[in-house]
Amino acid sequence: MIVSLSVVLLLGAVLAVMLRNRTLGTGGATIAALFGFCLASTGAAPAINDALQSLADSLSRVG
Repeated sequence: MIVSLSVVLLLGAVLAVMLRNRTLGTGGATIAALFGFCLASTGAAPAINDALQSLADSLSRVG
């Protein structure tokens, strides 16, 4: 739960920076957010969560 919340905050911060630097337009940010919500409700969500958890575990062992 903590890792998924951290990822959401990180991705939100990246989107905010991209919007501020005009690298990503408002329409693109809206589409990215909607894609994330739609992806979370599909069968791919558990696989993505497992992959992110494995990545977080690997990074914690490196440091």
